[in-house]
Amino acid sequence: MAIITGGSDGIGKAIAITFARHGAKVVIVGRDKGKGGRCLDELRKVGEAVYFKVDVSDAQQVKRMVEDTVQRYGRIDILINNAAVCPAGDVITTTEATWDEVLGVNLKGVFLCSKYSIPHMQKGGGGVIVNIGSINSLMAMENEAAYDASKGGVLMLTKAMALDFAKSNIRVNCICPGAIETTMLNASLGTAKDPKAARASLIQKHPLRRTGTPEEVAQAALFLATNDSSFITGATFPVDGGILAGWT
Repeated sequence: MAIITGGSDGIGKAIAITFARHGAKVVIVGRDKGKGGRCLDELRKVGEAVYFKVDVSDAQQVKRMVEDTVQRYGRIDILINNAAVCPAGDVITTTEATWDEVLGVNLKGVFLCSKYSIPHMQKGGGGVIVNIGSINSLMAMENEAAYDASKGGVLMLTKAMALDFAKSNIRVNCICPGAIETTMLNASLGTAKDPKAARASLIQKHPLRRTGTPEEVAQAALFLATNDSSFITGATFPVDGGILAGWT
């Protein structure tokens, strides 16, 4: 049984479909009811799934979602913390409201979903948490101050939870994607003066000279969620086309 936040689009949707195809019962969580419904229709063609409209930065909504999930399925085995937003801005141009939203969704959301899911994993004898960080967890990018801060926090929170809950047989790892073909990437590129040139420049910085696909991230998540990775916790997994290896 797997909960996937931000599960109705992009990387989250690809993870949900991949897990469903491998027999997992899937709960997708997101704020956009329209996207959630459309994704749910696709998921139910390959497996069992349900959608909850939830803002992961809201403690009461998260707690209720977790309780409803346990009531429905009896347990939580896997939590994928994927929900994120990425508005542009440095510390001057970023408003306090935007800062609070980015840290609320990207970092507090990981905290809340883990806080309320982990006790149920403990009752069930263990579990797996996969946090979706970013290459921004390890390197800053210009004009993405709030996003950089939030994703750096996700990586360190991953390590903290891995240490704190290893004794409960709960493994916690962090995937750090590079440029992945998603709505978020296209929206980010769309803020550039020349989106086409910005895309070309971004691709050039990846040694594999292309963007990644959500499905490629989903395969990494599948590995980390199964017993194939049973001796791995607190780890950082780049899925980044080589960009973290160094500039080319």
